Amino acid sequence: QLQLVESGGGLVQPGGSLRLSCVASGFTLDNADIGWFRQAPGKEREGVSCMDQSGYGTHYADSVKGRFTISRDNAKNTFYLQMNSLKVDDTGVYYCAVGVGIQAMCLWNYGVHYWGKGTPVTVSS
Repeated sequence: QLQLVESGGGLVQPGGSLRLSCVASGFTLDNADIGWFRQAPGKEREGVSCMDQSGYGTHYADSVKGRFTISRDNAKNTFYLQMNSLKVDDTGVYYCAVGVGIQAMCLWNYGVHYWGKGTPVTVSS
């Protein structure tokens, strides 16, 4: 069964950090472009960060540049989103995904093949 499972979400104060993980099962991440997306209450889902299969090509939303870092460990069939200096506006449900084309995925939610079910992140004092 093809599956993506996120973990690592939770409640954190502004300025804090969280590390999200996404474990893939039923397929290998070796040849997949990967991405993290989020959906804030009352808003559409947006691309946060995406990485190509080589690991060298990345895309970040302007709102998270310099604060978030995407990474992958193909040996563990897992990828991550390190989130630092969190802000209240970062609150939302975070989804991991795999697909083809990091620009298409992150900018237009296009080319995504599989989605995780999401993990909630709440940034609040």
